[in-house]
Amino acid sequence: MKKHGMINRDIAAVLAKMGHTDQLTIADCGLPIPEGVPSIDLSYTIGKPEFTEILLELLKDFQAEKVYIASEIKEENPTVYSEITQLECPIDELTHDQLKELSRQSKVIIRTGEATPYANIIVQSGVIF
Repeated sequence: MKKHGMINRDIAAVLAKMGHTDQLTIADCGLPIPEGVPSIDLSYTIGKPEFTEILLELLKDFQAEKVYIASEIKEENPTVYSEITQLECPIDELTHDQLKELSRQSKVIIRTGEATPYANIIVQSGVIF
């Protein structure tokens, strides 16, 4: 049994397969999942698990080169935006529609129970050397 990092077997498997510049999306409960993109649904009730809880745990086990967020989050969800800006990687801002389009390239979309506006992020894989 795995002792550290992500113990969700589906997430751990995806992380192990990620290469440099591959992307994954962590989404709130409202983001549309594009047809053909695999998803892992962690939601079990409205608000749980929280977006930032999953993001911060994932980043303990994964090298992010940069992240993409919807620019609307600054005004519509300042609490989550504040937590994202504390990440130690560059942040690129897109419109929400552009973010939804870019999510089509994700290796997986991890759906949380988060029920606040624009709590979505695309994480781009970096290298550990």
